[in-house]
Formats: sequence, C-alpha cells, structure tokens
Amino acid sequence: MKQKNAINIPNILTIIRILLIPLFIIFLLKDMFHFALLVFTIAAISDGLDGLFARYLDQRTLLGAYLDPLADKLLLTSAFIVLAVIKIVPAWLAVIVISRDILIVLGIAIFAMADISIEIRPRMTSKCTTVCQILTVFFLLLDPKISGADMIKWILYWLTAGITILSGLHYTYIGMNFIQNASGNSRRNT
Repeated sequence: MKQKNAINIPNILTIIRILLIPLFIIFLLKDMFHFALLVFTIAAISDGLDGLFARYLDQRTLLGAYLDPLADKLLLTSAFIVLAVIKIVPAWLAVIVISRDILIVLGIAIFAMADISIEIRPRMTSKCTTVCQILTVFFLLLDPKISGADMIKWILYWLTAGITILSGLHYTYIGMNFIQNASGNSRRNT
C-alpha cells in the first residue's frame, strides 16, 4: 500500500466514529435510546463514507487499514456489551460477537509475534457480519412496538449469530493456512 498523508477525510471520519463511542454508551446507559440511535446511525454512516472516500479520493493509508476495522469492532463490541448488560440483547449473542473479535485480534497478535507480515483486508463474510450486527443494533435501538417485532428480533439474533460464527471460522481457516504456508516457506529458506 502506497503511503499517503494519514490526516485525510477517511481517517478523520474513522476517528470521529471512535470518539462517538463513549457518547453512544452514555446514552444507552441512561436509557436515552433515541439519542443512542442517532449517534449509532451517524457512526454507521461514517463507516460507509470513510471507505467510499478512501477509494474514490485514492486516500487509502496503512493507518486507515488498521483504524477502520478497529473502529467497527469498538463500536459494535461496545453496543453488544452494553445492550447485554441492560438486558436488551441476549448475553449469548454478545458473547458470540465479542469472541469472534477477540479471535481476530489474537490472530493478528500471533502474526505480529511470529513476525509474519499480513495485509489487513476485510473479507465478504466479515462485511456481511458487520452489516448483520449493525442491523441488529439499529433495530433494537428503534424500540419497535409493532406486531411481530419479537419475531424479527429473534431472526436478527440468530442470523447475526450464524454469520458471526461463520466469519470467525472463516478467519480461523485463513489464519491457520497462512501460518502453515509461512512456516513451510521459512523451513525451505533455512
């Protein structure tokens, strides 16, 4: 990745998203769901915009490659933890979401400790996972009183859980193959 100025529109949007997280959490904890929904929506829109600007303005940076997924993980992990604590989302779903993110971070840490260079690239399963998690949080923050809302919630819970697990397994498979290939290459070079 060609190095560019790290202070650019996509990275500024990502940093704003990170800075919105404490405000989002405070609104959730104070049962101010409409304000939490507004902050979450702004954060979700900024997530789409930073990627759009990075591509179309050719402002992709190494910092952005690390910050963007980190901002997503911080926002969604915070959302699921707080929603589980205030008993709006089932704890088992929060555990699945958090476990996948911990698995990914541990994988990156293992690569760093083993001095294995990797390119941070979101996979399609990861993008689908993020979309499902965002939709689930968004729907829960709407506080719907429409008939059938409970059925929609449970469909979202199970869809989010299934795709999150699939994504975690996918990253595990990729990581294990990557480590196997890297160790095989190092043996041949010695």
